Amino acid sequence: MDIEGARVLVPGAGGVIGSALAARLHGLGARVALAGRTPAPLARAAATCGGAPVHRIDAYDLEGCAHTVPWAADALGGLDAVVVCVGVAGFGRADTVPDWVAEHLLTVNALAPMAFLRAALPVVPRGGALAAVTGVVVDAAPAGMADYAASKAALAAWLTAVRRERRREGVAVLDIRLPHVESGFAARAVAGSPPALPRGLTVAEAVDEILDALLRPAPAAHRPD
Repeated sequence: MDIEGARVLVPGAGGVIGSALAARLHGLGARVALAGRTPAPLARAAATCGGAPVHRIDAYDLEGCAHTVPWAADALGGLDAVVVCVGVAGFGRADTVPDWVAEHLLTVNALAPMAFLRAALPVVPRGGALAAVTGVVVDAAPAGMADYAASKAALAAWLTAVRRERRREGVAVLDIRLPHVESGFAARAVAGSPPALPRGLTVAEAVDEILDALLRPAPAAHRPD
């Protein structure tokens, strides 16, 4: 998709990666709408993005997540892309993780992104993009991260199926599997402590990867013989 002039909703824009992505999109000429949970980081992100419209969300309010999409379309006069950067980390052996932690991880990392993107399916036009950040844990779930990896894998599986469902529509459905990023994300885990991790991408490098995915051409619409 073309970034310049694109109207983009960024759920999770109060986080480190989401705010950096929103700022980069704004700098490249996109018009952004920002959604997040915490007012102060959202206000800072909005100021960086030239006074972009802001909407408070709670990932546990799935209906509220879905309603963010028509709000953004109204605020921007349409919507060309949704890039979901909502997420939370959690660590611990499977036999030590409480059920409430597993529920929290699945809600924030899978159900909330699905709610945003499901609502955007009828809104984003041909040439646009629906994207979410998952992670390399989808490909190789580490010990001590079973529930976190499962939540990301659930979202990845959903994106794969939606991509197949929408293959005729000319809309890119993107599963952006970032490696570990030096954003402080692991240190803000809802439970447990992170294992020793290799040095990760910088936040700027992570944003580069997201933008690279957005800039790839959408798959051509399938035409029956």
